[in-house]
Amino acid sequence: MDTTDLVLAIVHHLLVFSLAGIIGAEFVLIRGDLPAATLKRLAGIDRHYGIIAALIIIVGIGRVFWGLKGWEFYVYNWVFWAKMAAFAIVGLLSIIPTVRFISWNRQAGANPSFTVPTSELASVKTYIRAEAFVFLLIPVFAAAMARGYGY
Repeated sequence: MDTTDLVLAIVHHLLVFSLAGIIGAEFVLIRGDLPAATLKRLAGIDRHYGIIAALIIIVGIGRVFWGLKGWEFYVYNWVFWAKMAAFAIVGLLSIIPTVRFISWNRQAGANPSFTVPTSELASVKTYIRAEAFVFLLIPVFAAAMARGYGY
């Protein structure tokens, strides 16, 4: 057994589960009344979202090059690329909520009576729901890959 592969797999899985938790936290925190403290919390959680997503990519690249399956398993596997596409779509869907969280947090800091516009809140909820739905495809593709599908 290769310890490097094991450590990379463990770290990769922990990071992915953490990202799922962050998406869940954002989903729960986005509700009708968003006081300044919640907006600040959302901005902080979203910063962690970006950091964890970047770490997932870095560790994932490590798994491709130093994992037991070898880079050929990944490069020529359509399920791997479907998983990467799902991850990219989740990342793209997260852009609007990130921009809104930053904007809302700034506005709340400048104006204590700031309230999030209903239309913007509804839009962000939709994006986070879409992120969560597409994110669910990632473990589906991962399970298929682990069983040799797509290669």
